[in-house]
Amino acid sequence: MDLNLTQEQLAFRDEVRAFLEKTVSDEVRRKIFMNEPLSPEDRIEWQKALYAQGWGAPSWPVEYGGTGWDAVQRHIFDEECARYGAPEQLAFGIKMVAPVIQKYASQEQKDFFLPRIISGQDWWCQGYSEPGAGSDLASLKTSAVRDGDYYVVNGQKTWTTLAQFADWIFCLVRTDPTAKKQEGISFLLIDMKTPGITVRPIIMLDDGHEINEVWFENVRVPAKNLVGEENKGWTYAKFLLGHERTGIARVGRSKAALARLKEMLANRTGNDGKPLIEDVRFRDRVAAVELELQALEITNLKLVSTEGKQHNPGPEASILKVKGSEIQQTLAELASQALGPYGVAHLLDSDEHDNISSAFPTDFEHLTGYSFNVRKTTIYGGSSEVQKGIITRTMLGL
Repeated sequence: MDLNLTQEQLAFRDEVRAFLEKTVSDEVRRKIFMNEPLSPEDRIEWQKALYAQGWGAPSWPVEYGGTGWDAVQRHIFDEECARYGAPEQLAFGIKMVAPVIQKYASQEQKDFFLPRIISGQDWWCQGYSEPGAGSDLASLKTSAVRDGDYYVVNGQKTWTTLAQFADWIFCLVRTDPTAKKQEGISFLLIDMKTPGITVRPIIMLDDGHEINEVWFENVRVPAKNLVGEENKGWTYAKFLLGHERTGIARVGRSKAALARLKEMLANRTGNDGKPLIEDVRFRDRVAAVELELQALEITNLKLVSTEGKQHNPGPEASILKVKGSEIQQTLAELASQALGPYGVAHLLDSDEHDNISSAFPTDFEHLTGYSFNVRKTTIYGGSSEVQKGIITRTMLGL
């Protein structure tokens, strides 16, 4: 694969850079580079700005508002956004539920939901995992019983990212308890303002509130919000997970993180007084992860260039998910380790933190918390063990 950009691609890159410079505020960039949480307003304003530019959904088909960009243009866009410090788009709407709606939903559902997703009007979250159904998702127990023109939903979802801000949740529910596990599941779109829904925070190790429990108690969902056929939700769920796993590769974000790591190692000194980048152990680990990232980038480009030519992202998406997750974790660990004893300051209370403020490298203050958070990447979207099983069965025939 030729990775050299043509003149047309270079001109497109310049167009993206000019848009980013005009649109992304210094405060948002600071949050991105400092690994600080973005506010809901930051995320929504970014989506609305992209929509106004005509870039609201780079990977969507043109008939639904997509850009018509090819794989290289989308790669350039993602890489430039990461390099400059632009927010990531909320994946649950744009990259996960939207492809399912486009492929399997009714025309009425497409007409209602897709414009609201691309414009930033609706914020979506994902209702998949349950306390007893994570990697073994087909064991889910949240039920949906048909009652006239409604489904009555009862049960619990967990690890629901940013549900506290969401307008809608796409949910896997069991509509036939007598069928085999995968055959009795349906795909419902549920308004989060519906009576009977309770969102309870799960506070993480870095003290952040990113994930939640979502409880459903006799929640009445219009039957018209069923996507596709009843009891066929497992098919739609697998289709969605293929898109999610491709997105988890996050090549552009990892390249930006690698650049910041190199800068950090060049500017910080070890016990010998030399820059950490001259420490042979740090240098070897950085070189190794950089080579892995280059290989991941080429693999990712090959996969996204086949979109539209196959029914669904195949087992290659599992490769991207596994390696992309591991690379993100390695980069975060190296950055946190480079802080040395200052890395623990994220865990100190305010008084203890103030006592070391004169020596603390505040420009990297949130790195330790981020390194905690990024541990989740080998679990969500299907754990790495599950992905390796998929690769073994479908690609190696074992």
